[in-house]
Amino acid sequence: MSIQGSSTVAGQSPTAVVDPIAEWAYWKANYAKRGYVERDRPYGDYEPAYQHGWESRARLGSKPFREVESELERTWDDAKGESKLVWSQARHAVSDGWHRAGRPGVSQPTRDGG
Repeated sequence: MSIQGSSTVAGQSPTAVVDPIAEWAYWKANYAKRGYVERDRPYGDYEPAYQHGWESRARLGSKPFREVESELERTWDDAKGESKLVWSQARHAVSDGWHRAGRPGVSQPTRDGG
């Protein structure tokens, strides 16, 4: 698992963050239920795509996915680490990570009481 730190999601209070451990656990438990997942691929191939989605949401704000997709595609090669997915295979997972990070209730308060 290569998750580090936490990500603040734009449009939310400065103390609201996406809990990367919770996101990792959610996607690890649920990725295989997604229709785009190739059954012979391990979670490790999809993990960087989900992470790219939720971290990009924090960095780029609450714009519609379609407005930021070209930037996410352009930065995928740097974000993918050891994943063997090309953008066309990762796109749906990135989108899922992006959209989940923007949903109410996904963000958690920081430990400083926010």
